Amino acid sequence: MKQDFYEILGVSKSASAAEIKKAYRKKAIEYHPDKNPGDSKAEEMFKKAAEAYEVLGDADKRAKYDQFGHAAFEGGGFGGGGMNMDDIFSQFGDIFGSAFGGGGFGGFGGFGGGQRRVKGSNLRIRVKLSLDEIANGVEKKVKVRRKAQADGVTYKTCSTCNGSGQVTKITNTILGRMQTATTCSTCGGAGQSIDKRPNDADAQGLKVVEETVSIKIPAGVEEGMQLKVSGKGNGAPGNGVPGDLLVAIETEEHSTLKREGDNLHYDLYISFSEAVLGSSKEIDSIGGKVRIKLEPGIQSGKILRLRGKGISSLNGYGSGDLLVHVNVWTPKELNREQREFFERMQNDDNFVPKPEKSDKSFFEKVKDMFS
Repeated sequence: MKQDFYEILGVSKSASAAEIKKAYRKKAIEYHPDKNPGDSKAEEMFKKAAEAYEVLGDADKRAKYDQFGHAAFEGGGFGGGGMNMDDIFSQFGDIFGSAFGGGGFGGFGGFGGGQRRVKGSNLRIRVKLSLDEIANGVEKKVKVRRKAQADGVTYKTCSTCNGSGQVTKITNTILGRMQTATTCSTCGGAGQSIDKRPNDADAQGLKVVEETVSIKIPAGVEEGMQLKVSGKGNGAPGNGVPGDLLVAIETEEHSTLKREGDNLHYDLYISFSEAVLGSSKEIDSIGGKVRIKLEPGIQSGKILRLRGKGISSLNGYGSGDLLVHVNVWTPKELNREQREFFERMQNDDNFVPKPEKSDKSFFEKVKDMFS
């Protein structure tokens, strides 16, 4: 089982944004690869801390994680050992600022002022799912048109920034000499510029390709939820890293079943005679038809609960229920014989309503639905 993000950073679930940021900074320094050369365990902890902060350091992602756990980010996104060091170091501008004065640790150019590999832009698509696919989880294969480096393109070190991706400017002010660093406008921060470019490539050495991407969608996702497939967005020039593919979930309406959280609702209409005599009815459910038994004398408004026949919980904690709402259909027209029968029954003691204490009111039934 995947380790809890709060546990990785050593903070409580009620920790503030500042406390989470401070905890990540401490872990990143402790497990930095340059401080622990050749230590695979330290590198793994370094990646885990970055993965935890990538989620907990973002208010929206943290809210989803608190509600759904790790399942909210399945099907893509950060995945422990699959993380890219450049993704991790892209966080350091906000976390460490210029605390290390641009020197920082070696190997990756330091935390402040060093070169950062350019990341390509993200792509967004929508995937529509049926209720069965949502209930069971599904793997979807979609065709995506994305930019990738063209075959035969070569790059050279940018002559403007000498490969750093940044241009330093010194300005004399009344407070003294001020040094500022800005992204190199020539290479866009990549540190490299086009050397040779094939005819089918754009000015950055990229071309549009069509690729089939497999997306694993966990059971229990909801309308509007967004999954991330890392590295399947547009590519970047030079030694840059590709962006991500963001997948927005849409749901198809089912003909008879209505979803509410992890529960499903089904409206069952029965005749007056079926209510009086009892019956056996076949109804829709996830995965196929199921047969239920109606006891003689069942009342309109009765709710039958089929436990575990709802939607699988996104956080992996079981499944919801299928709630069957019984509606007794009253005939609008009667023939002479039927009318005479019911007229005789008007004074029959057996047809006088006699609700028992065990018969729940409408409000009690609504309360049970949400319990």
